[in-house]
Amino acid sequence: MDKTLINIVWLKRDLRLRDHRALVAAAQHQLPVLMIYVFEPSVIADSHYDIRHWRFIWQSIVDLNSQLAAYHSRVIVFFKEAQNAFYQLMEHFHIAGVYSHQEIGLACTYKRDKAIALLLNAEGIGWHEFSHGGVIRGVTNRRNWEQKWHAHMNAQCADQPLNEVNWLAPEKSKMLDNSNVIPEGYKTSDPAFQLGGEKRAWYTLHHFLKERGKAYAYSLSSPTKSRTACSRLSPYLAWGNISTRQAYQFAASKKQKIGWQRAISAFRARLHWHCHFIQKFESESEMEFRPINKAYLAYEYAQGEAKDLNLQAWKNGQTGIPIVDASMRCLNQTGYLNFRMRAMLVSFLCHHLNIGEKERLT
Repeated sequence: MDKTLINIVWLKRDLRLRDHRALVAAAQHQLPVLMIYVFEPSVIADSHYDIRHWRFIWQSIVDLNSQLAAYHSRVIVFFKEAQNAFYQLMEHFHIAGVYSHQEIGLACTYKRDKAIALLLNAEGIGWHEFSHGGVIRGVTNRRNWEQKWHAHMNAQCADQPLNEVNWLAPEKSKMLDNSNVIPEGYKTSDPAFQLGGEKRAWYTLHHFLKERGKAYAYSLSSPTKSRTACSRLSPYLAWGNISTRQAYQFAASKKQKIGWQRAISAFRARLHWHCHFIQKFESESEMEFRPINKAYLAYEYAQGEAKDLNLQAWKNGQTGIPIVDASMRCLNQTGYLNFRMRAMLVSFLCHHLNIGEKERLT
């Protein structure tokens, strides 16, 4: 059987079709392009992830497929370890190249990426990775980081005309698709949570900058006002339904609206802050396993039954402290909490309940 020579776009935290450098690069060679997403059991099992994440990702893939249907294409979904997915792909296709954005994630995904790099290199397949959100891999200091970030944010978005992509015909890849084994919980939406998807991300951004975000600068810290005055873009940025650059540039296009200068300025500053801390995590990824302040390595956190009871009370919003409990219950019920309340919850856990970061909190 003759194998088709293809390029693969491996989606991770970039679940969109626009401002997508990996898609642009893969399409330039005129080879058939296949987009894939891999639900990996080892990542799913990591305590940092929850069903709400996988539900949002599934909704995002459904949204992508609704857009790709016009081009007789779809995202092929795997439900297995990434290495096994690529072995299966190599059985069916000759792979010219794999294209993706760098994932600024956890140790488990970084370890996975290193294993995939070895696999592809051994097979002579080029893996072309692109930076994400102005974050620079491998830097050890912040010299010129500001200038490079602003240059990235103001550069032209990487938009590939979808009708010019040589999409791989669905019948050539449908035998690989694992959509039928995706857990039903991922496919069942929760009406209290925001829906995933590129189209929904843009609707949210338009809605924010049309009216409700005018009081953003004065309301972003309020636990009640922030629910409407904040952008509500956090999950869309986290999973790449919209790029930071797209949000930054679209906000800039509205800065001349009367009475909006303060809000636009504050919003763009928060986008900068967002990337600043992702860069910090990229450059100091060991903070996943140790406190940033090393003095806390020797700190004696609470232990025993009292600690376990306090931790459960905190998780369930039953500490007896009204603002703490209200915030946690809101987070559990809707998946959303503004950044001031998130910081307050963690501060309360560490400083009042004396429970440290060594605990698995999920």
